[in-house]
Amino acid sequence: MAEKPYILIIEDDPYILKMYELKLGMEGYEVKTAINGKIGVDKVSERKPDLILLDILMPEMDGFEVLEHLKGDPDTKNLPVLVLSNLGQEDHINKAMSFGVQGFIVKSQYTPSQVVDAIKGVIKKK
Repeated sequence: MAEKPYILIIEDDPYILKMYELKLGMEGYEVKTAINGKIGVDKVSERKPDLILLDILMPEMDGFEVLEHLKGDPDTKNLPVLVLSNLGQEDHINKAMSFGVQGFIVKSQYTPSQVVDAIKGVIKKK
């Protein structure tokens, strides 16, 4: 049997974290979670995910710092990242896109099912 695609969700809102963990698990993905950027970076170093779903506003290490860390490391620079954030300002979107993320999803503009569809689209391209 093929190995399940592995998704790491880095998000500080426990409700959103749990919702996507359950939803993606029901879709057949292996899901791990991190409540802040520092824990997320540590989990990436333990095992590289097939996709990272990344929030921007978080304590300890925000999403932009996570992107700087990941994209600055030859071992992780090509990991697919989808940003899922409350921030929808153009400068935040442009900054995230400058790191080569696969997409920027504003939480209030997408349903959880649409986010899952976006994740499926990125994983299929791998």
